[in-house]
Amino acid sequence: MTKADIVASISEETGLERNEVQQVVETFMSTVKGSLSKGNNVYLRGFGSFIVKERAEKTGRNISKNTTIIIPAHNIPAFKPAKTFVEEVKTNVKVK
Repeated sequence: MTKADIVASISEETGLERNEVQQVVETFMSTVKGSLSKGNNVYLRGFGSFIVKERAEKTGRNISKNTTIIIPAHNIPAFKPAKTFVEEVKTNVKVK
């Protein structure tokens, strides 16, 4: 499902214009990104949490030059679904 599909689905269910729904979806994503970039987590009860995870420094390999490189510690965004969300997906998704 793409962002356009989400906008179309919400527009059909609510009766709002697509451009209004798109603006709300874009604003939501911008707000979540802004919060995470400031180091703040976003919690949506019953859905999940957008969190900032810290990755430790580690060594890696540059295979083209066959050298070892140091990958510095850094933060990454992550999503942790709520337990009810996980259970719903477990019981409803059929394996192909």
